[in-house]
Amino acid sequence: MKNEIQFEVYGDYALFTDPLTKIGGEKLSYSVPTYQALKGICESIYWKPTILYYVDEVRVMKPIQMESKGIRPIEYSGGNTLANYTYLKDVHYQVRAHFEFNENRPELEFDRNEGKHYSIMQRSLKAGGRRDIFLGTRECQAYVEPCEFGSGIGAYDDKETHHLGTMVHGFNYPDETGRKMLEVRLWQAEMTGGIITFDRPEDCRLVRPIKEMEAKLFGQDSITSVDELSKQLGGE
Repeated sequence: MKNEIQFEVYGDYALFTDPLTKIGGEKLSYSVPTYQALKGICESIYWKPTILYYVDEVRVMKPIQMESKGIRPIEYSGGNTLANYTYLKDVHYQVRAHFEFNENRPELEFDRNEGKHYSIMQRSLKAGGRRDIFLGTRECQAYVEPCEFGSGIGAYDDKETHHLGTMVHGFNYPDETGRKMLEVRLWQAEMTGGIITFDRPEDCRLVRPIKEMEAKLFGQDSITSVDELSKQLGGE
């Protein structure tokens, strides 16, 4: 199937926030990207509600380094406060992912043209994405480029398995599961030879409900079909 995307993403800083550190207002980054953060990058490159991205693997290319910064975040009650955020510094990853059609959106069956989605996705990747790329949070701007997953030399290629403990995997949204509930997934992460192979969302056993939520509805009158979009971009 023509549905795979391989790219590298890099930037000066990243903040994949460990939710346990949000309670005190001083955020600490996980040492590696979460599935949800990488899925968000894929969606910033190219996204339509017709497709769902599945992140297969991420490869850590540079040594894991952290740096703390004094930040003045805005408080909900108004004004500013002082906090220390601990970021990842000088990050570079290779990502391999693929898309599948969202079977929970039968109303978008008219938009299921795999070849044209693939062509636009690859064109968008070469252009650096259709939306801003960031690593975890908006202030951590990043860049994406096509690559061959596994090429080049990574910082942890010859290293043994690292057990990273329990991490947030991602979120289950109603339009992706068919359930009227927003849920969070957790999993036991491991990195072997610099590569993290992700479980599929439905294979994550630790799932916790957050709140009830309705899926947003789309239809032919609310989105541009991939056939029409391809024509607008000069495709067949």
